[in-house]
Amino acid sequence: MTTPAPRLGADVLDELDRRLAPADAELAAPYPGDPGTRQPVHTVYVPADQLTPGLTADWGGRALAALADHAPTAAALAVATGLEETLVAQVLPGVLAKLEAEPVEDLRLDFEDGYGPRPGEREDADAAAAALTLAGGLAGAAPPPCSGLRIRSLEAATRRRGLRTLDLFLGALLDGTELPAGFVVTLPKVTDVRQVEAWPWSASGSRRPTGWPRGGGGSRSRSRPRSRSWPPTGRPPWPGWSRRPAAAARACTTAPTTTAPPSASPPPTRAWSTRRPTTPRRSCRWRRPGPACGCRTGRPTCSPVGGTEAVHAALWLHARLVRRSLERGYWQGWDLHPAQLPTRYLATYAFFREGLPAAAARLRAYAERTAGGVLDEPATAQALAGFLARGLDCGALTEAEVTGHTGLDRAAVDQFARRSGRD
Repeated sequence: MTTPAPRLGADVLDELDRRLAPADAELAAPYPGDPGTRQPVHTVYVPADQLTPGLTADWGGRALAALADHAPTAAALAVATGLEETLVAQVLPGVLAKLEAEPVEDLRLDFEDGYGPRPGEREDADAAAAALTLAGGLAGAAPPPCSGLRIRSLEAATRRRGLRTLDLFLGALLDGTELPAGFVVTLPKVTDVRQVEAWPWSASGSRRPTGWPRGGGGSRSRSRPRSRSWPPTGRPPWPGWSRRPAAAARACTTAPTTTAPPSASPPPTRAWSTRRPTTPRRSCRWRRPGPACGCRTGRPTCSPVGGTEAVHAALWLHARLVRRSLERGYWQGWDLHPAQLPTRYLATYAFFREGLPAAAARLRAYAERTAGGVLDEPATAQALAGFLARGLDCGALTEAEVTGHTGLDRAAVDQFARRSGRD
């Protein structure tokens, strides 16, 4: 049978593109889509003046030492975290290997709360010194795949100091190297949406390469309302709150929160998947504005220090919070102590390994167009592939395992996750 020639000519299609170009631009501006880059499972904040060569490897060593002191076996670690012993035994070798090779996925140098008020000359010197130390650390042992810094707020009292620090830091960093892949600047304590909207313009004055933040690096904004008093509606009381998601999607890659926000499209892999909000309405109520602006949860306030009983209590809480965030679709959190790294990776690896069989089976059925008990649609296939891709990124899953379960190699999984021409 001869394939008929299409009747729509190139002139018609070109005219259609011209007519819809304004609509395409308006849609792409606030919802540019997932950039397809790796999102780390955590961020480690370190005061900028405490950055030393080999810091990430040192954190890995201290994490392993904490395990040796307080939970030296899979059974002891299961008791400490509340996870099933068989699951802990299954993922523990991978966790130990992770702590050896890549203990920190995202290293953030803090020039804000963790750094505190300093004389201007001191902060100038620390900004330049931290940039040089970071450049050396990225070329050393156990380099983090993502890095960056947190500057001071763009409120009037700290605006100029924060931008001066950013300018000096980037100037020293870019004088000797290119902007590292996965580099991010955190904009803290956003109290007005106009700060988020002005951020790309102000950052462009600092010595940044063409295309940043959407190219070699990115930015994050963190909200903090002016008042602790929340209105009955549950809406954040900062001006322009309803415009913040769109502004963040244009200006930022991630929107951290001080408390865990409501559920945001968790991966449809297990019975606990739900879209029902599971946190109080007092927490940040705006929803994730599309896959371009990922969310991160806040940090636990209990550190694993002291005797074994106290450490176990902190590890149990941390593992529970990590797991709960993952179940609700929040893939990244904060870690402020080396002894939190084992539970971060233990809970994360257990989450992905538990979800692997169901997610892989459903993605395979969708890819092969086979009938089954669940009829998935393209958006669900994207979420399933994204789940597997995240597990591969952090090391919880191996390519051989994913290929064996799905029949797809890593490139095919990524293609489904980004929906690159596949429907």
